[in-house]
Amino acid sequence: MKFKAVLLLLLASSLTVNAQKDKKKSQIKPRKEFISELMAKMTIDEKIGQLVQFTADGTITGPVSGDNYIEQIKKGNVGSILNATTVKYTAELQKMNLENSRLKIPLLFGYDVIHGYRTIFPITLGESASWDLKAVELSAKIAAAEAAAGGVHWTFAPMVDIARDPRWGRVSEGAGEDTYLGSKLAFARVRGFQGTDLSLNNTILACTKHFAAYGAAEAGRDYNTVDMSERVLRETYLPPFKATVDAGVRTFMTSFNEISGVPATGNKFLVNGILKDEWKFDGFVVTDYTGMNEMIPHGFAKDEKHAGELALNAGVDMDMVGGIYMKQLKKSLSEGKVTEAQINDACRRILEAKYDLGLFEDPYRYNDAKREKEVIYKKEYLDAALDVANKSLVLLKNSNNVLPLKKEQKVAFVGPLVSDEFNIIGSWAASGDRNGFAVSVEEGVNKIITDKSKISFAKGVEIVDAKRDMIQNAINNAKNADVIVAVMGEFENMSGEAASRTNIDLPGIQKEFLAELKKLGKPIILVLLNGRPLTLEWEDKNMDAILEAWWPGTRGGDAIAQTLYGINNPSGKLPMTFPRNVGQIPIYYNHKNTGRPYLGTADNEQKYKSRYIDVDNSPLYEFGYGLSYTKFSYSNFKVSSNQINFSQKLKATVEIANTGNYDGEEVVQLYIHDKVGSVTRPVKELKGFQKIFLKKGEKKTVEFEISAEDLKFYGIDMQFAAEPGDFEVFVGGTSATTMKLEFELVK
Repeated sequence: MKFKAVLLLLLASSLTVNAQKDKKKSQIKPRKEFISELMAKMTIDEKIGQLVQFTADGTITGPVSGDNYIEQIKKGNVGSILNATTVKYTAELQKMNLENSRLKIPLLFGYDVIHGYRTIFPITLGESASWDLKAVELSAKIAAAEAAAGGVHWTFAPMVDIARDPRWGRVSEGAGEDTYLGSKLAFARVRGFQGTDLSLNNTILACTKHFAAYGAAEAGRDYNTVDMSERVLRETYLPPFKATVDAGVRTFMTSFNEISGVPATGNKFLVNGILKDEWKFDGFVVTDYTGMNEMIPHGFAKDEKHAGELALNAGVDMDMVGGIYMKQLKKSLSEGKVTEAQINDACRRILEAKYDLGLFEDPYRYNDAKREKEVIYKKEYLDAALDVANKSLVLLKNSNNVLPLKKEQKVAFVGPLVSDEFNIIGSWAASGDRNGFAVSVEEGVNKIITDKSKISFAKGVEIVDAKRDMIQNAINNAKNADVIVAVMGEFENMSGEAASRTNIDLPGIQKEFLAELKKLGKPIILVLLNGRPLTLEWEDKNMDAILEAWWPGTRGGDAIAQTLYGINNPSGKLPMTFPRNVGQIPIYYNHKNTGRPYLGTADNEQKYKSRYIDVDNSPLYEFGYGLSYTKFSYSNFKVSSNQINFSQKLKATVEIANTGNYDGEEVVQLYIHDKVGSVTRPVKELKGFQKIFLKKGEKKTVEFEISAEDLKFYGIDMQFAAEPGDFEVFVGGTSATTMKLEFELVK
């Protein structure tokens, strides 16, 4: 484990060093002077053109404007192109643009590089399960290096929406349900994409999305309405966005949803009010795909012209694909519905981003065919993808230590995804190769087991198809095995955008197939490939082991095989709660108590409590949960004082011991509970975590610091402050930990 950490550190350093070799001293004027002089030469049409983005022929995620992007480039009406990739194609478009641009203003090329460009890492939710900030930052850094080598300037990531409803397919793109963890991961991802110097040729612009509260869509249905108090918005949903501003993110994307009756793309309170004025964000804001046009069916804009006015007045700088700014904004200006100062501000922000990328100095600096060939799928990038995939796997169950497998055991590998290379890289997999390059579970196992008589592979069933003609062959294989490994889950497009589900059981007849396998009386290990928490109550009762692998990426099959055979000891922890059934949704660990809280099984005699009559309140697997092949014990939990004031810091220490038979990593988690506030507080809130490596038999003391800053919330007067009072502090390897101490905050 230490060797891997050093390897990743060296890889991160080499990425920066290699980029610096190509960095040249700027030959153009300082940014403020350059942009000021350029804009003085620009016509109003040229300024509006910079505010326009059209899509090329790549991924389409909504309606298109009907405008031919080639013709619009030739007319000088476009500032950015979406979904154009590769050095060859982006160079062609850039050349076309420069030849037709009076002032030679370069195009900005954007693409959804969510969890890798060519080398695909685990889906973002899976990466988040690693709780490893350095690994997540490195993943984004590698994605940026590959994308930059492929002609891409700008990614529409990170998605930082807090999400507590697994029916919503886009949970796969985010960090899960917790504000603190989500904020830390959001910061890391921005630093990975952008680095500390955008003029280096291996960095790209990051884009924080979706602003704001998209993850709270009603009923878990994509694009749906959001309605919440300002307190909930500010405490739960906005902090990860603010973390990216602190990290220096250069672009933001508005969300599809309305919030409190106002669509985000026309929401002055969100964009101008909070983002630009309150947070002093100095980058530019783009809509989501046709987000401006969609204010019309929302019932907020009467027509496209009105929608454009609402958007610009709200602070939106660029129109993605909708064509409204190009067609309507000049007329709105002539009517006094918008001002030239607003257009100038939007144009300036976009030009500054292009300047910082070095595009004015060299519009083709991202179009090096030699670098593209050298960088894509570098061995060290593929090794890093394997390492992150290993860190992301979460062991949910392991009865009687059925895992790890032994090489001498006869194992029947079954299930619809056992040999899959297409789905394993997940949704939003950018330019990742789905046809032959990604490693399947079968391929990964074959690399480890040389004696092929010990392993067999058969699908048995499809993911959703109800055909049963393959089941018997798989059962025959399983009859001759000591152990069965079932690799099951979703299609990659069953999670992600426009992929909400009301039933989040295993699809099709996969569970029926598991029931048939169960009749053989052999240990069964369930490996899950999916983009969201699933409802697994039956599987939890009937399977001997369950390994949550998410969509683990290009090297996913290797990671799963290495984990099954003990080469990797799983260390992932859930970033999102797994419900027992959909009736519990939304369910999350940091809920609030009611006036009639349910206290658990000892309280069963009391009917009139906040509880269900048909299922326990508790989730199947809680936030922060995850097993290891080894065991960790917590002891000597101490706080430095039972009382601190607003200027002091409290130290909480705990001793962790590896008492099992394997070396391993543990995520030590610290939670706080404010017992009484001017407004009610959650039962627990994550306020710190550390991922530590312990050899078998080793002990370490982990220390956390707690200050008044960690205890702040939006009180009854909507002021963000800590309040004096009593607090509980919890520590453990899961949010369900009961190890706690108390302290008091005094004035």
